[in-house]
Amino acid sequence: MHRAKVPGSASQTERALLGLRELIVEGHLQAGARISELWVVERLGVSRTPVRAALIRLQDEGLLEPIASGGFAVRSFTVTEIGDSIELRGTLEGLAARLAAERGVDPAHLKKLHQCVDEIDTILAGELTDDTFSAYVDANRRLHALLAAACDSGVIERQIDKAMTMPFASPSAFVMVQSIDASAREMLLIAQAQHRAVVEAIGNREGARAEALMREHARIAHRNLRAALENQKAMKRVPGGKLIRLPVSR
Repeated sequence: MHRAKVPGSASQTERALLGLRELIVEGHLQAGARISELWVVERLGVSRTPVRAALIRLQDEGLLEPIASGGFAVRSFTVTEIGDSIELRGTLEGLAARLAAERGVDPAHLKKLHQCVDEIDTILAGELTDDTFSAYVDANRRLHALLAAACDSGVIERQIDKAMTMPFASPSAFVMVQSIDASAREMLLIAQAQHRAVVEAIGNREGARAEALMREHARIAHRNLRAALENQKAMKRVPGGKLIRLPVSR
């Protein structure tokens, strides 16, 4: 039987978590599919205790839901639920940006923010290829993590991290949709202009502006979601796209 590839150095719980999430997001487990502890033990080759912990973690993230007969089932998601998740993430990131500006940011951390923005500039200067988009996704993830940490609040940073784990809520959840969009470079440059503007607003101690920019930045994810819904080819580029419950046409 095929076993999902998971890092050998990870803890048993992390191995189970990463392996299960991969099976779900890559479409090997369809929405509504029942998952039992014993099935995961056999599939991933880890013991029952870490499997149980991983299943509970994925329930907390929203990918799984418990079923009355025992075990868990893979969830599906409405467009409204996804939109709400994006909105929540944008609200929390806006709060973090405002507090970072109001409280001030350590110069070393501010330097990291500018360096990450510069790195994205370099990525976008070249041809848009799958490698370019992969590099952008990685740099974009790191930049958002740095922005979340800039307010120096463990409470807020943890809440943002939790919001990011909600299906389709992360800043890069729909970025790959742009790889087949004729306006891809334009949209990525708009997003990058917002990145630079929010970092500058934080450095200038402009709290209200930083918050507004971050909230507006999340709107790009809404736009990418709409683009994916209108184009089945684009939807195939969305990790976990098969879990999205499409609106019924009238």
